Amino acid sequence: MTWAETAFWVVAPYLTLAVFVGGLIWRHRYDRFGWTTRSSELYEKRLLRIASPLFHYGLLAVIAGHVIGLFIPESWTDAVGISDRLYHAIALVTGGIAGLCTLIGVALLIYRRRTTGPVFMATTRNDKLMYVFLIAAILAGLSTTLLSFFTHETDYRLTVSPWFRSLFVLQPDAAAMSAAGLDFKVHVCVAMALICLFPFTRLVHALSAPIGYLFRPPIVYRSREKTAGQATREPRRGWGEP
Repeated sequence: MTWAETAFWVVAPYLTLAVFVGGLIWRHRYDRFGWTTRSSELYEKRLLRIASPLFHYGLLAVIAGHVIGLFIPESWTDAVGISDRLYHAIALVTGGIAGLCTLIGVALLIYRRRTTGPVFMATTRNDKLMYVFLIAAILAGLSTTLLSFFTHETDYRLTVSPWFRSLFVLQPDAAAMSAAGLDFKVHVCVAMALICLFPFTRLVHALSAPIGYLFRPPIVYRSREKTAGQATREPRRGWGEP
């Protein structure tokens, strides 16, 4: 094993995880109020109604496909009667549609951000860098999906997937990853770079959920002026009242 293979497929994944976790801790501690999407819906809604669902739902489908492809061994799909050809055909159709929707969605979001003045002014350097790596990761993923189906040079379920699973047991199989095609290696490297950027960009909002809204008391809006004959009653105790 060469030093480059050790650096990329043994050291880099754990370094990526350290930056990801450390970045999240730093962001939550020192930039808690910046942990947001910095929503720009007030400035433009027409394109956002189309681009946002395309991007978010497409990305969820892409992530689901990666989970299936990386965590489920080939022997499991063979056991339930799914042939290798059928598996890759399903991955091509579903992954291609999901990846294309995600790409169109992010392209529309970037177009909206570039052509809407207030939205463009709120765009940071981190946002621009994030978009570059995000598009690169999507394009690399689409290319690997197409090449793995039509060329059959390497099967990622025999190379990338075993390497990925080996990371969790702290026994990284660098040899398996080294046997993968160049397109898969580029895709993995771009993905690791994007994961490193994740805590420092607006993507961090993906780890937030307004769970507190499910348990807070309802907010009641009342007029300050009382009309004649209106029944008066003591206000009900709400959230935060003694």
